[in-house]
Amino acid sequence: MTQSAIPGQGATRRAVVTAAGAAGLAATLAACGKDDDGGSGGGADSAQDAGGAQPSQSASQSAEGGGQSGGGDGMELAKTSQIPEGGGMVFKDHKVVVTQPKAGDFKAFSSICTHQGCSVGDVSGGTINCPCHQSKFDITDGSVKGGPAQKPLPGAQIKVQGSSIWMA
Repeated sequence: MTQSAIPGQGATRRAVVTAAGAAGLAATLAACGKDDDGGSGGGADSAQDAGGAQPSQSASQSAEGGGQSGGGDGMELAKTSQIPEGGGMVFKDHKVVVTQPKAGDFKAFSSICTHQGCSVGDVSGGTINCPCHQSKFDITDGSVKGGPAQKPLPGAQIKVQGSSIWMA
């Protein structure tokens, strides 16, 4: 018989594990509830997002103004002029890639490759490119154009308002 199963010797292993699990769940739920403050953002993440856009190699400018609010429910990602026609920009911090297949037509997709979960690296030559295993996805619809990936990139929600592109 182990010491934890002897009556009168303190808490059993099962009681300790159960209490630890309950404490972890309570901490997680408390952390989730802290964002109900009217949408003010979220501390350190908001500060990092202020300049944290990660443009793809095909974009020559960084995303200025990221982190500003006022264009809807989300966060401003970039100005429309920063997304090259026939190309795009990867926003690693937001796990999204925004493309402009033709003038004024903006699309957004998850930046997580469907092959093995790597982050796509850039947009060039009409494709969104994953550096891990060279999967390529079409900038128009996210469909697989080459590589080991079998599934298209899932679409993402953006909102284009005036000259700004916002997370929806």
